[in-house]
Amino acid sequence: MGPVRQSPSALQPMPGEGGKTVVLFDGFCNLCSATVQFILRRDPQGRFRFASQQSTAGQRLLAQHQIRAEEALADSVVVMEGGRVWLESDAVLHILYRLGGVWRLGAGLRVLPKPWRDKAYRWMARHRYRIFGKRQTCWTPRPEFAERFL
Repeated sequence: MGPVRQSPSALQPMPGEGGKTVVLFDGFCNLCSATVQFILRRDPQGRFRFASQQSTAGQRLLAQHQIRAEEALADSVVVMEGGRVWLESDAVLHILYRLGGVWRLGAGLRVLPKPWRDKAYRWMARHRYRIFGKRQTCWTPRPEFAERFL
């Protein structure tokens, strides 16, 4: 599964990010917050790190990877790992792949044409607030997961 973007070689990981898969999410989106909670429950090894796109850490990572904040919020989930960035359906499929186990089977959806996958992803991203709702404040993790957030 190929990355959408290759980051500049001078990119330095943020503290706590090194060697991990970083998921940037819309902290106001109920669907996005539920996705983060889904990942947390299925990642006891702590392979994933998280930041809301609205946070200082999230804004810094977006800027380092040359992604406009408006573009990221439209995509709703951005995945970064090893200097590479995944957007849209590729981001979701990379998360499933990295979760491993039975979830890795979901990554097999990459056999579908990317334009189809991304069209379905963009439809859901565009309607996520209407379908799943929007928080008035940014979601915060439970204390036992706080160290997994940048």
